[in-house]
Amino acid sequence: MDNLEKYNSIFTEVFGVKPEVLDASFSKDNVELWDSVHQLNLVTLAEESFDVMFDPEDIMAFISYEAGKEILRRQDVEI
Repeated sequence: MDNLEKYNSIFTEVFGVKPEVLDASFSKDNVELWDSVHQLNLVTLAEESFDVMFDPEDIMAFISYEAGKEILRRQDVEI
């Protein structure tokens, strides 16, 4: 499984969606289920899956599919 597949699987697990719906519009503003609990689950699974530790600022900024990819890139994770 490559990093993008791993990243997508985090979202499919947390939100119960198919990978096909994951795109630039998948965000806190457009996903009804996206709340603080789901965001914390995303962060936790991403940290575990990619063996990284996010700063508090990154945790707060993880508010969309695209933002999460950028945060991981700053952690030297190629997505």
